[in-house]
Amino acid sequence: MVIHKSAEDYLESILILQEQYGQVRSIDIVNQLGFSKPSVSIAMKKLRESGYISMAGDGTITLNESGLEIATRIYGRHKTITQLFELLGVDPAQAAEDACKVEHDLSDETFNRICAFINERTGS
Repeated sequence: MVIHKSAEDYLESILILQEQYGQVRSIDIVNQLGFSKPSVSIAMKKLRESGYISMAGDGTITLNESGLEIATRIYGRHKTITQLFELLGVDPAQAAEDACKVEHDLSDETFNRICAFINERTGS
């Protein structure tokens, strides 16, 4: 199944918010991403209908297995690319912002080479 960049961003944000706060509601995503409440509501409905998330009666959002898999992959790419940019001397805030722009579009080959490069440089 093809998933769009915007859906990946939402799933990644849910994962980050879950790690930070333990639970996530739509308003948390609105605040994190700066999108309107209606836009987030529509996106959550689509993600729920696609089986990526579940929503409890109290509005708490939980990643389902497929959503967690995508979110973990994208967030891992984000952290790795941010680390690469920081190794190149980019300011951490700018590195994170730029990583958001490329994390979805890199081929697996390029991403794997980035991982190997970082491992060589950091000994990880």
